[in-house]
Amino acid sequence: MDRNNELRLAVLIDADNVPYANIKDMLEEIAKYGTPTFKRIYGDWTKPTLSGWKTVLLENAISPVQQYSYTSGKNSSDSALIIDAMDILYTGNVDGFCIVSSDSDFTRLATRLREAGMQVYGIGERKTPGAFIASCNKFIYIEILKKESKQENISSKKSRKEPNKPDTDPAKDDNNSVSKIDKELVKLIADSINDNSEEDGWIFLGVLGTMILKKKPDFDSRNYGYKKLVDLIRHIPEIEIDSRHSGKGNVTHFYVRTK
Repeated sequence: MDRNNELRLAVLIDADNVPYANIKDMLEEIAKYGTPTFKRIYGDWTKPTLSGWKTVLLENAISPVQQYSYTSGKNSSDSALIIDAMDILYTGNVDGFCIVSSDSDFTRLATRLREAGMQVYGIGERKTPGAFIASCNKFIYIEILKKESKQENISSKKSRKEPNKPDTDPAKDDNNSVSKIDKELVKLIADSINDNSEEDGWIFLGVLGTMILKKKPDFDSRNYGYKKLVDLIRHIPEIEIDSRHSGKGNVTHFYVRTK
């Protein structure tokens, strides 16, 4: 996966459609892809249902934007977020956007931003409609961030109590993933290898990851219980891995091909 920590990102959060409990994990995830230049959150802050957000906004330097609900049952914060996104786009001060929401109403916005050459990252819950997911360059599930945070806390406690105990295989932990390795996933990876490999059938793992994301924006090895793509590939019998060492610094590069 290509990551550019110099990418300037506008982080726009829909307070009505994501939980506040994991905002720290969300921001840490966003930092992997770039530097947040704007951090804004939209909602009607007179509502008691959003009171939980107020305690985390200051500690994470997120600017709240007040948008009153003029009509019952309508989410007016959506239009405020969309207007701000277009204003930011035309300033030319960012390279990409991160839309934090599980709402399909932002599908057209994400598509328009990509048409303008922006990188668009989405973060939302598993219930997020497929149309919004497909409109992003990459989409990350909040459930995975929750599990990662929980596992890190558990691992930290275990390491203090049992420092010599080996890690368990994530494939054996059914609660460790939101998806399972199935025939559809294997076909997606195998087709991506065969479509982009060299004449000898091998393809660099980093290139493979990029190709898969273009076809399936919500693809993430963590969805299947593995921290890295190479770990996921190792558990797919139909694909083989070759590790190659470069001359400088003895860096290991992974290549894969179908058997």
